[in-house]
Amino acid sequence: MMIFKAVKLILSTGFLMLFLACQGPKNAASNKNNPLPIGQIVLQTPSNIWAIFQDSKGNYWFGSNGGGLYYYDRDVLVQITTKDGLIDQTIRGIQEGHLGNIFIETPKGVSKFDGKSFETLNPIIASEDQWKLMANDLWFNCNGNANDVYRYDGNKLYQLRLPRKDLETTLGINAVHQRYSPYTVFGIDKDISGNIWFGTVIAGAFRYDGTSFLWVGEKELSRLKDGREPGVRSMLEDKNGYLWLSNFKSKYKIEPEGATPYEKLPAIDPANDLLKDRIPYFNSGLRDKDGNIWMTT
Repeated sequence: MMIFKAVKLILSTGFLMLFLACQGPKNAASNKNNPLPIGQIVLQTPSNIWAIFQDSKGNYWFGSNGGGLYYYDRDVLVQITTKDGLIDQTIRGIQEGHLGNIFIETPKGVSKFDGKSFETLNPIIASEDQWKLMANDLWFNCNGNANDVYRYDGNKLYQLRLPRKDLETTLGINAVHQRYSPYTVFGIDKDISGNIWFGTVIAGAFRYDGTSFLWVGEKELSRLKDGREPGVRSMLEDKNGYLWLSNFKSKYKIEPEGATPYEKLPAIDPANDLLKDRIPYFNSGLRDKDGNIWMTT
């Protein structure tokens, strides 16, 4: 998941087009050199790329906003669409399972590609006791489709609900009158200890440790006074153990043994030039091998 975010951040669409133009794709005049048993060789990707992923074999996958999926093996570029079995042409995420299968996340659900063909994963509405945290699990939010979050255990796709909180008392939000679920998941990340974090549109952030949930319900993670809803889209743990939850205002120290579950501390001084003329939130980020954290505003 973090590898996907890293590549997504670093490669802009402009660089992507230049990258493909300089290195290929070759043999684009016909489809006889297609490295996959599906799809059509094309000359370039569209400009609306939303997801970029490099698999364990070094191949690149590009997900577009309505134009399908693109595969690049440093020789040819292949476009894959619903005609090839893909569930939807609007791509929101790409992951690789531990067995090498590629999983394509869309607003209509998840497609699994085994190297030959696609399979649509049909979710099972799960009970609370089906919340688990295993090393090889894959997690999806499907762009807020149908429910909060999905867990794939290598066999089944479970549709799960985050714990419901008293948002009206805590955050001043009446969930009944929302045009969408406040618990719609924007971001999914793992911290250094392997706990998984879920960032929502206005219900704050949740941490699941395999046994129980910790809820960070703060106004800065919800609807702001001016009506904006930045959402919790990225959750990063820095080298000092502080959690950054999609904003530069605060960082959080989790205190599992303390009187309170977490401590909120100031992060970056609002007068810092970094925040000049910008809202103090970041959309996505990553932690590098040295423990530094990188964000895109």
